[in-house]
Amino acid sequence: MYRTILEPRVSETDGVGHINNTTVPIWFEAGRNQLFKLFTPDSSFENWKMIILNMHVDYVDQIYFGKHVEIKTWVKRIGNSSLELYEEIHQENRLCARGTTVYVNFNLQTQKSEPIPAHIRQELEKHLYD
Repeated sequence: MYRTILEPRVSETDGVGHINNTTVPIWFEAGRNQLFKLFTPDSSFENWKMIILNMHVDYVDQIYFGKHVEIKTWVKRIGNSSLELYEEIHQENRLCARGTTVYVNFNLQTQKSEPIPAHIRQELEKHLYD
């Protein structure tokens, strides 16, 4: 599992006093930074590989400003050229959001998906969700 700690910002807080629902997908993406580095070590958009195909979010509990959140990211499934992630956001030991995201390993120059390389697959397998 990959772990990322974030500090909620005032600007992410909405009029009813909790973190706005539009912030959660952005936080999930922040939890994927280590995965992005696996596929695109130089972080250049010219060589970018991970293209999102699908995302689903379940909002379980409210999240508040002033308390850190932890994003947990697991690999749920590894296909030939795609992978599915399972993600959770926790605050004060409470599950606040969970979701799944599907990415494809994509070559921008050829505009085609490519098989996930063996060395990346090996690293992904270390983070499989039970």
